[in-house]
Amino acid sequence: MLEIWQPYLVVYGYIYHLLEITAFVWAPVLLVYLAGRVWLEYVRALYVSKFKWILIEIKLPRTINKTPIAMELVLQSMHQSSSGNWYSRWWYGKVRPCFSLEVISHEGNVHFYIRTPDSFKRVIESAIYAQYPDIEVHEVEDYISVAPYLKEPDEWDLWGTEFKLSKPDPYPIMTYVDFKLDSSMVKEEQKTDPITSFIEFLGSLGRNQEIWFQIIIQATSPRFHTSGTWFGLHDWKDEGKEIVKSLQEKYGGEGGGKSTKHQTEIIAAIERSFRKTAFDCGIRAVYLARKESFDHSNIGGLVGSLRQYSEQELNSFRPAISTDIDYPWQDWKNMRLNKKKRRMFDAYVRRSWFYAPYRRQPFVLNTEELATIYHFPGGVAETPTFSRIDSRKGEPPANLPV
Repeated sequence: MLEIWQPYLVVYGYIYHLLEITAFVWAPVLLVYLAGRVWLEYVRALYVSKFKWILIEIKLPRTINKTPIAMELVLQSMHQSSSGNWYSRWWYGKVRPCFSLEVISHEGNVHFYIRTPDSFKRVIESAIYAQYPDIEVHEVEDYISVAPYLKEPDEWDLWGTEFKLSKPDPYPIMTYVDFKLDSSMVKEEQKTDPITSFIEFLGSLGRNQEIWFQIIIQATSPRFHTSGTWFGLHDWKDEGKEIVKSLQEKYGGEGGGKSTKHQTEIIAAIERSFRKTAFDCGIRAVYLARKESFDHSNIGGLVGSLRQYSEQELNSFRPAISTDIDYPWQDWKNMRLNKKKRRMFDAYVRRSWFYAPYRRQPFVLNTEELATIYHFPGGVAETPTFSRIDSRKGEPPANLPV
């Protein structure tokens, strides 16, 4: 048996000896690199910890005669791409701000929220009022701070998941344009709004049940490795162009060098996708309920809540990680399961995705895709527990005499 492994042992011995005699070259470089990464994580965490976060709730009127294009313009106000120069990034840990678009159901009562650093509150509110004059926007207490799950953790159960795209980022999902929602001429009763099925599902929850859904966004930046380089990076638009080029070469070799109409449509959809402003994104959802009210069918509903945006030849969402254990013998006394649940809940509370302590691989959605998933539905959403206001309360003019 030793004779079989003898050649491998000799090779490993040479490699070890080579590393040993060259350690004075690569060891300092490795230590400097690791120290730099640790320092960067530290100053970034310190910088983010100084943000004052606020939560604003959006209360909708009876009717909204706006297409999701209006939400695209609201999202543009959150595309804050500046992270300063190299000095501010490495010494102060300055990062691009992130935001969280949230929809929750508390016992069937549906609410829309946006979590933002307080310095961007006025910018976001102005953008919302500019596009939706009849909407009310209020700063509110974070619903997590009053959640029953925090007060009675032993009485409640939790299931959560995080989503990812099934194909490379430049492949688009189905958007409101595909659902013909980009036209304001279509009558309300004739519209097919994909968000309606999600709202109806949220509105179907019973007592002692909650669903929390968050989309964490940040202006996209170059993070795709450029082939042929060691450290070169390019953005998602360049990645999309590379995919289009490879598809053209692939389809050009089929059928005598002529693409079919369907293949041409796929390429056109990808090209249209990367022409718009985009965000790095992460999507997380949790279902909480009292143990006696926990309904496992709601897990399937939550997993399928993004299925209506799927396009077989383009892109779709699927769960990346969840609070599941495949086989009972993998978890002694539910230790791993309970740890997964604690971490999922903590990650949701912190809205952590791009930075520590819960760094995840983001995916890219452009403003059209985001506005499809998160927008304020019109009257087509008739969920009884989806409360709406009759009209927006106007603010008094600033120049009124005292």
